[in-house]
Amino acid sequence: MQTLLLTLDLVGTFVFALSGAIAGVKRRLDVFGVLVLSFAAGNAGGITRDLLIGATPPGAISDWRYLGVSVLAGAITFWWSSFVERAWNPVLVFDGAGLALFAVSGTEKALAYGLNPIMAALLGTLTGIGGGMVRDVLLAEIPTVLRSDLYAVAALAGAVVVVIGHTLHLPSAVVAAAGAILCFGLRFGAIHERWHLPIARPPKA
Repeated sequence: MQTLLLTLDLVGTFVFALSGAIAGVKRRLDVFGVLVLSFAAGNAGGITRDLLIGATPPGAISDWRYLGVSVLAGAITFWWSSFVERAWNPVLVFDGAGLALFAVSGTEKALAYGLNPIMAALLGTLTGIGGGMVRDVLLAEIPTVLRSDLYAVAALAGAVVVVIGHTLHLPSAVVAAAGAILCFGLRFGAIHERWHLPIARPPKA
């Protein structure tokens, strides 16, 4: 379980860090700004999760590998941004992958620390959306989670799969994969097919 959680965390950190770095390159930040955005996007959700469940100091601070994968993602993107951006809409793709991995790992870790299933699912959702929110706030944008696309809903769906699998005592790796695939599938479908929640309409004057 510890190995699975660490693997999900590090892979999620890397892909979210890529999304942060790509967003920084698009805004023409300098190398320091890209690396800061890369670390913030890759680790904000995990740090929040660890603080809330009492896993202190947070892994992103106590384990050099989190900083290492964040800096690696930022450096790759800064110096080879044209290569990274060959992927279709890379910010959204990497953001969706990070969302899925963090929603799953956040839920798994919350369950491992003894949280009840409902709170574990909510904490997994928070872990998934945290990095993207910090990235968008640092770039002075409305966070993706507050827009009309399926974002938090996708993270919650993946987290619920993990909770159900845990309750039924199914293999952790299989459940984690199923939750991540569902979350990424919903997010990718929302991007492709423009699925969205109802949008607020201002009152007519």
